[in-house]
Amino acid sequence: MLSLIRNQLTDLIRSSCGELGALPPDMSIILDAPVVKEHGDLACNIALQLSKILRRNPFEIAQTIKKSLEERIPVSALKGKITSVEVLKPGFINFRLSPLAYYEVLQDILVKGVIFGHTDLGKGKRVLVEFVSANPTGPLTVAHARQAAVGDVLVNILNATGHHAQREFYVNDGGNQIRTLGTSVLSRVKEIFGEKIVYPEDCYQGDYIKDMAKIFVDERKIVSLEDVEKHSFEEYCSFSKNYLMDVIREDLRLFRVTFDNWSFESEVATHDKIEKTLEDLKGKGFIYEKDGALWFASTQFGDDKDRVVKKSDGFYTYLAPDIVYHKNKYDRGFDLLVDILGPDHHGYIPRIKAAAQALGKDVTALEGLIIQLATIFRDGKQLRMSTRAGEFISLREVVNEVGTDAGRYFMLMRQVSQQLEFDIDLAKKQAPENPVFYIQYAHARICSILRKAKDEASLLPTKNFMRLSEDAEIDLIKKLGQFPDFLNLCSQQLDPAALPRYMQELAGVYHRFYDRCRVIDEDKVLSSERLALCDATRIVLANGLKILGITAPEKM
Repeated sequence: MLSLIRNQLTDLIRSSCGELGALPPDMSIILDAPVVKEHGDLACNIALQLSKILRRNPFEIAQTIKKSLEERIPVSALKGKITSVEVLKPGFINFRLSPLAYYEVLQDILVKGVIFGHTDLGKGKRVLVEFVSANPTGPLTVAHARQAAVGDVLVNILNATGHHAQREFYVNDGGNQIRTLGTSVLSRVKEIFGEKIVYPEDCYQGDYIKDMAKIFVDERKIVSLEDVEKHSFEEYCSFSKNYLMDVIREDLRLFRVTFDNWSFESEVATHDKIEKTLEDLKGKGFIYEKDGALWFASTQFGDDKDRVVKKSDGFYTYLAPDIVYHKNKYDRGFDLLVDILGPDHHGYIPRIKAAAQALGKDVTALEGLIIQLATIFRDGKQLRMSTRAGEFISLREVVNEVGTDAGRYFMLMRQVSQQLEFDIDLAKKQAPENPVFYIQYAHARICSILRKAKDEASLLPTKNFMRLSEDAEIDLIKKLGQFPDFLNLCSQQLDPAALPRYMQELAGVYHRFYDRCRVIDEDKVLSSERLALCDATRIVLANGLKILGITAPEKM
């Protein structure tokens, strides 16, 4: 509802500027909360923008706009909702809203319930978000956990803001890594039966390979080296890939992440499809041969150097199937493709965008998000990891130690461009300094108040508001009204980090309200209105937690 008031006020400001001459079509009118709370509820800098064009004093321009606004507001939909218009030097126009404006926020929340916060920002745009996409060569790690949390919540936010977004996991099962995985398991199986082998350095090192070898032996009732040789190498590869895909799916399920689509490289980017795509690009002059290899002329599209797509030995580089995969995504008719990638993929994005341009696709419809690493701390010390040596903290270990709720929230606490520090000890604390506990406790506290009011005082929330005027009450309503704006912000930035920050702020504002305003009181009318404010807060907390994929407990 505050966004509606902001839109209505924006229209009035635009009309009021007409006396100064039409606004340039590319000039936007921005209404934000003033830096200093005492200056009002909304502030606009349009006079400062116009002063550069009109070459007039911005304070004088603001005074002219103010006069026009004061004539228009009483005969507009904002009648009774704006109590004053003030001009502050050097030319800010500040607005104060009446309690009536905030009462409408409460009514809007209570009427919309579980869909409060949803907007039509996306206008039905179809979006495909691809994330995690880990090679099926080992369990998911902490790095994958952060990508999983960001991707999953981003899709929730996009769908809440009027998009039709889907989740996709791309399984890289078409390259040499699957054969290396099969070799790793086969080598460990041979070791079980006493064969002395030199374990290849390029094979996968973790203990999970030994566990898989034992499972392979048990399931197939292998009792000797002769039995080992009875099973084809392809069977070792197939078993290993399928086993680890089941592990990955289970890891994701425990982390509350499900995918709409599972795309397999072995199906999407077959040899024939790769050859056909390379021939198409060659026909357009973007593939050439040098030193026995095929090169993609990506420098024609801004890349720093051309890239090999087919090596002189006839094997494809990773880029070739990835070009085919992105062509497949475009061909499915999505309006926006979002690739969520690890920090070692900075150079990958311009290559894929170059390929999209070469294929005649809209490169602006492709966004690459680089997710920085998550560093794990326990007892104030950073835990060291080396995936090459098979030493890593898995996603499942994080879930088992701190729980899914804390695991997801802590993975979302920083912008995707920032490295994240995950404090395991803090995530396990049942105390206010743990932000997950702090937010969930606010929800549980409200549920307890509503139960007590109904059972002990026969009080229910009202839908009419006339008595809420304390600063703590209005501050809480203001914060509630910002929920749709924060969702829109996350959607526009393709980064969910602002949402957990908002949820923590909302919980803080509620706890301050609770400390300063007695909810269940002898004044039944005021109590009912404060119960409604509590219920509205419960709704927004629950809606936000649902988008974050975190539970909203009613008791703690």
